[in-house]
Amino acid sequence: MEVVKGFPKDFLWGGAIAANQAEGAWNVDGKGPSMADIEILPEKYSRTSVVGFKHTKEEIEFALEDKTGYYPRRTAIDFYHTYKEDLALMKEMGFKCFRTSFNWTRIFPNGEEEEPNEAGLKFYDDLIDEMLKNDIEPVMTVSHYEMPIHLVTKYNGFLSKKVVDCFVKLCKVLFERYHDKVKYWILLNQINSLGGWGEFSSLGLLEGYTQSDVYQATHHQFVACAMATKIAHEIDPTMKIGMMLGDDTRYPRTCRAEDVFATTQVNQMFQYFYSDVMLRGVYPGYAKRYFADHDIHIEISEEDEKLLKEYTADYLSFSYYSTRVAAADPNESIDNPYLVKSIWGWATDPLGFRNSLNQYWDRYQVPMFIAENGLGALDTVEGDRVHDDYRIAYLKSHIEAMKEAIKDGVKVFGYASWGPIDIISCSQGEMSKRYGFIYVDLDDRGNGSGKRLRKARSKKDSFYWYQKVIQTNGEEL
Repeated sequence: MEVVKGFPKDFLWGGAIAANQAEGAWNVDGKGPSMADIEILPEKYSRTSVVGFKHTKEEIEFALEDKTGYYPRRTAIDFYHTYKEDLALMKEMGFKCFRTSFNWTRIFPNGEEEEPNEAGLKFYDDLIDEMLKNDIEPVMTVSHYEMPIHLVTKYNGFLSKKVVDCFVKLCKVLFERYHDKVKYWILLNQINSLGGWGEFSSLGLLEGYTQSDVYQATHHQFVACAMATKIAHEIDPTMKIGMMLGDDTRYPRTCRAEDVFATTQVNQMFQYFYSDVMLRGVYPGYAKRYFADHDIHIEISEEDEKLLKEYTADYLSFSYYSTRVAAADPNESIDNPYLVKSIWGWATDPLGFRNSLNQYWDRYQVPMFIAENGLGALDTVEGDRVHDDYRIAYLKSHIEAMKEAIKDGVKVFGYASWGPIDIISCSQGEMSKRYGFIYVDLDDRGNGSGKRLRKARSKKDSFYWYQKVIQTNGEEL
């Protein structure tokens, strides 16, 4: 009996960003405002708290007219104009894949136009062609928190079936245009990332929503993804359509039966529920029980059920950063005393990565792609270099854990380190929360040259380390 010894020879090593955190150019070439473009970075904020993400129509209208506040995603790192230079640096590292997203509002500025914006599509034509020119496999996310703000204020996001139609139309345009260039697709980024901020950034819900609204909008996302998968497979059966989780596996605080079962329920409803529906094609019994116990009511038609059952995702992708703890008593401390936290409160847990990979594989038996994994840290430029041994240590331990999971029999076909180039933080809106192998000369308020020089300074120590990882297909860590 042969045991897998390491990474497959055609393993896709690479990195990932999001359009809204990198592109900038928020009102260029016909682009409309997206939900990310109204996220302000306050003058004072806490590194351990999430900025913004819950809004009223009035707050949105104010943000769109505001001339004095700093909205970091509007300029970001100007990837819209620097992508060729940035991709050249990724090629130098040896990238086999690169994950990014289409900014919905470049293609349909308010989401309801009859025809797409050709200038926006032209940018993605050029971006994808540049990836292929550099022998980098595009992994494209259709929507990564970039819904047109018009669909939020007019329809309350995915709470309306009208937004389902708009999303499916976007998918059809993209599939028809890029099916012969893009094999791997992710429809929605981290579909389970709710808990107070994803309700706006993912679902597009305005303040005042109920839990029934949250799960109705989530159901509409499920249906939209099934409809899009159907269209994709009809256009080109070779396209692989993935679903994505934000992994948030919890450990029980103690081995008390109550804590263990409470943890099971948390993991079910805030993680496995989403992948159970999108990979198994049915609503699980524990979810139906949860809805009944919490007086949550959603409308699900027979046609919806048929779509979900027939058009499941081809693979599972997920982001992994850390783990947390759950307890039966919500008032108990949920810190894990055995793990070290970053200054943003994220516990480093590489063994948890292996655990999640094994749990998903045992549950679904579908191929997996690691869509995000990385360490946000405060980097210091010393002379002409950034010595980020802490980032190397984090990534090394997680890649080792992934390798062990592959030896366990888990089928993983690719790994995208989050933020191969410094970008705007999603949850905090900072630039100083850096993930990249490539240093970008910008601070939290957008000050700096924005340049990635081809001098040593732009390449952190982790750049050369990851380059060697890729060259040796994960054998030298």
